[in-house]
Formats: sequence, structure tokens, C-alpha cells
Amino acid sequence: MKRLVILGGGESGVGTALLGKAKGFEVFVSDKQNIKEKYKQVLIHNEIEFEEGEHSKDKVLSADIIMKSPGIPDKVALVKHIRAQGIPVVSEIEFAANYTNATIVGITGSNGKTTTASLTHHLLKQELNVGLAGNIGDSFAKQILKQNYPNYVLEISSFQLDDIIDFKPHIAILTNITPDHLDRYDYQFEKYISSKFRIAENQTKDDYFIYDADDEMISKRLETHAIQSTLLPFSLTKTIENGAYLDKDNIKITIDNNQIIMPTANLALEGKHNIKNAMAASTVAHLLKIRKQTIRESLENFQGVEHRLEHVLKINKVQYINDSKATNVNATYYALESMDAATVWIVGGIDKGNDYNELFQFVNEKVKAIICLGVDNEKLMKSFGNMVDIIVETQFMSEAVKIAYKIAEAGENVLLSPACASFDLFENYEDRGRQFKDAVRNL
Repeated sequence: MKRLVILGGGESGVGTALLGKAKGFEVFVSDKQNIKEKYKQVLIHNEIEFEEGEHSKDKVLSADIIMKSPGIPDKVALVKHIRAQGIPVVSEIEFAANYTNATIVGITGSNGKTTTASLTHHLLKQELNVGLAGNIGDSFAKQILKQNYPNYVLEISSFQLDDIIDFKPHIAILTNITPDHLDRYDYQFEKYISSKFRIAENQTKDDYFIYDADDEMISKRLETHAIQSTLLPFSLTKTIENGAYLDKDNIKITIDNNQIIMPTANLALEGKHNIKNAMAASTVAHLLKIRKQTIRESLENFQGVEHRLEHVLKINKVQYINDSKATNVNATYYALESMDAATVWIVGGIDKGNDYNELFQFVNEKVKAIICLGVDNEKLMKSFGNMVDIIVETQFMSEAVKIAYKIAEAGENVLLSPACASFDLFENYEDRGRQFKDAVRNL
């Protein structure tokens, strides 16, 4: 009996444990932190051995295969030991994919992957039996065990791609590449780019690679590294023969001389970046033979993703917008770009080596006040202090929202778009977004 050791007892870890047990592995789950009660109950109920608060080295190193949670970096001493011993380390995506013959759509990128994955799933589910997993919802492993869908849309992070061996999606999407998580890649952008491109490295000529042709980093990489799959680019500026492009106010998608045309006027999601997300998702739907009418209707009624430019409430004619999911500068760039009125901007958190220069034009044009919400706001104060008349700091969401309420006037926006990770003051970006929404509702 092969021994499967799982590092991390969260959603992906527990899902893998259940699938591993069902497939005849001897399973052991080890978490350095405390395992959440709901996950602990699942492990106990399924008689899966686990430990929390520590990693017992001998128990871990006796594994035949190790599934590592994406949150654990390679620089951790235990991971180095494991690798030195030659024990294979895989991500949940790699492990689970061995147990399904489903058609897989894999989506990665620095920004837009959750929206694109949710939108793709929304388009496909009208006519196909399809699951949504990866970085989103129930784990991929658990869904293979319980639902076993014939199709999956997976949102995949670079950390999950770092630990794949044979995994290949039939259709891969790369939304964009901007500097993010560089702390995990020795501050080398090149390493992060390579990591994202792993989504296509096992693809063959029968597979498809959908990507942003306007993204310089992606285009450069494709010049030097050949990809075996069929390339289907999308663009807002170029005319694309095979793929998707914007022609005045219409999205045009062509695959094997079969074209669909969709007006952008009725898209439910606003902003240029969402036209790109719509292009990527529609290209998948077109490939998987979803009817044109269904694609059009689905793009028009898609509600968007929580914590992503989510309109919360209008109070005294001021619109409050929750964009807590903006954990890097590029995401905040899109948010500020889409603001159509003077904006009070709530920003801050754990800085991952951010360069705020690209935001300066929007801050000068659109931002009337900045509220810094982080433990250490020094860099923000330095970067933006001279650009706005009002810049204040706080470490409480309720206070940030109250200050914004005092500053914002009728017709203006209050935007939470932090450009940073949330772990200094919040559990995660969802917690941060919920606290913002609660504070707005309590005004």
C-alpha cells in the first residue's frame, strides 16, 4: 500500500486525503498550524490519520508521494529535506487529475483568473455538465470523488503549477502576467513567468492555448519558447485571424473559419479588462460547441465575482465599491481605470514588493483622498502623500469606512482596492471584503 502524506489540512489537503483514501493509499495529513474544525471533523469521520501544530519529520519522510498545499513555499526546511530524499512532491491539481478523464479548462494569470473561471463556468453550465474548482469552491480532488463531472473549469495559481508533472488542460488560458508573488520567486520576474507558462508545457497539438496578445511578457515568451498546442490569442488592439479581437464595439471570435460576433454594449461586467475576460471565456465556449445565442445571453446576465469591483450600496448618492480581491497593483490599476467619478480610495496591507508608479496617472486624475489601511503604511504615504490633499492612516476597517463617509460627496465613489495582501489585519481578502461591506451597511 502506497503512503500519501499531505502537507496542509485546508480545502485542497482534505479533498486530496479523501480521494487518496478512496484510491487505496495509506493517508496521513500534517499541518503546522491548527486544522479548522470543519476539516478536522471530515478527517475524523473518514478515519484519516492527521496531526496539527507540527510536522513529525519521520512520519512525513516515510511517504511514497507528498501533496503539498500551495501555501507552503519551497524554501521551508522540511520541503528541502523531502526533495533531497527524492520523494515526489505534487500539487492537488496534479494528484487529482490522474483520476479523471474529464475535459479540463485550466485558467491562470496574475489577474482576472477568478472572474474568467467563473464566467467560463457560467457559459458552459448552460449546456454542459461542468464543475468549477482549483482556487475556487470545493477542491478539485473532492469533486472528482463526489461528482465526477465530465468537464471542469479550474482556476490555477502559479504555486499550484509549480508542483505539476504530467498535468495538462485540454484548453489553457493565460489572462496576463504582471509582477506578483515575487517574494516566492526569489524576486526574479523570469521565474514567475516560467511558472505561469507551465500550464501549457504538457499540451500537445490537439490542445488549445488562449492568451492575451496585448501582454508584452506573454508575447516575448512565446517568441523564445515554442508551445505545441493551437494558439488562440485575444486582443483589444490587433486584428486576430484565429482567436478573438475587438472590432469597434463588437467582440469577434474566429475558430476554423467559424465566426461569432457579440456586441460589448450589453456585457454585464464593465471595464476594458472584463472585455478581455469575456473574450477568453467565450473562446472556450465556442471551442466546446456552446450555441452562440447561449454565449450572448450568459455574458449579459453574469453577476460577477464577490469582492471584485462589487457594488455594495449607494448612500447619499455615494457608491461604495468592494474590490478586496485586488491584492496586487495591476488589479488596482484596472479598478481605478474604471472609476468614472472622484474617488475616495482605501488601500494598503502587506506589500509584496509593489511598484506604485503605474497608478500615478489615475490617482492624479480621479482620487480625491486616500485612506491607508495597513500595519505599515510608510511606502504608501511616501508614494502618494504629495498627490492628494487628504491622506490618512487607520488599522480598523470600520474607521476607514467612517472616514470615507465624511469625505465623499454626492456623485462620488468610495473604493476599497488594497493592491496588497490582507494578512496583516485580516484573515484573507474575503474577510477584508466582508468587513468592508458590513461597515458600509452599518453606516
